[in-house]
Amino acid sequence: MTLTLAELAERIGAEVVGDSTVRVSGAATLEEAQATHVSFMANPKYEKQLVTTRAGAVVVARAVVCERLNLLKAADPYLAFQKAVVALHGHRVHPHRGVHGQAIVDPTASVAEGTILYPGVYVGPRVKIGRDCILYPNIVIYDDCVIGDRVIIHAGASIGPDGFGFATSHGVHHKIPQVGNVVIEDDVEIGSNCSIARAAMGSTVVGKGTKIDALVAIGHGAKIGPHGLLVAHVGIAGSTVIGHHATFAGQAGVVGHLEIGDNVTVAAQSGVTHNVPDQSVVFGTPALPLHQGRRVYAILAKLPELLERIRHLEHQVTELAEEKRK
Repeated sequence: MTLTLAELAERIGAEVVGDSTVRVSGAATLEEAQATHVSFMANPKYEKQLVTTRAGAVVVARAVVCERLNLLKAADPYLAFQKAVVALHGHRVHPHRGVHGQAIVDPTASVAEGTILYPGVYVGPRVKIGRDCILYPNIVIYDDCVIGDRVIIHAGASIGPDGFGFATSHGVHHKIPQVGNVVIEDDVEIGSNCSIARAAMGSTVVGKGTKIDALVAIGHGAKIGPHGLLVAHVGIAGSTVIGHHATFAGQAGVVGHLEIGDNVTVAAQSGVTHNVPDQSVVFGTPALPLHQGRRVYAILAKLPELLERIRHLEHQVTELAEEKRK
């Protein structure tokens, strides 16, 4: 689709600063954009690229000034750009409707209207899948799991495999049957090759609106609150309960049986080993409150220097002691 900047601005809730008659037909990065593209800048560290970009227009915050470019100023430039991409490109068009002939759906399972199952999808006994979902190739939904409405699951994900539960006796690990299930609530998106384990008893739950990146593992009995964000390689151990709007950056890990509060942010590669209260930002391994974690890791960088100073001081103390004995 081709739109004038005036037409695009109306769709995305922005104000045109510049030539509103310029036409754009696609979206691109600041580096790659040409005259027919709209781009965006939400992070100030990319502001220097406004000097060099060839974009037909750039979506920016209202405070940004750049006389050489046509600007689309918005209160939330990232959201405005999302709307621009939808307006210009739309969402993926699927090659078929409904259940593909090469998907396997158990006779006892139910799949609601508007849901698309790609080839290689397996839907097990007594599974319930809601309306307008998209399940990409080679997804496995184990028995008794429940998928809400408008859920998107990307290729290779596994929903409902057995949780990691074993009773060890005399050096032998005895499997504990996992008799629960997984419940995925409405408007969740799950990335490729994720694994969400079924509960030993009860349900593993992913709350509504939560977005999960690729290669995330969620243990049995965990409960992820609504509108969470889990970035790639995150691991949530079993029976952990997480509040709403929690964010876990890449490779963050959480041990089991913890309570993570609402609006918590866990920084990349952090290891959470204790409960975290609401509104917290934690960092490091073990994860600490952000201000404390930064101080600790700043000191760690100086440890070689501090060690050398300590050795020097010890040497001086030894020399002083020897002089006193003389």
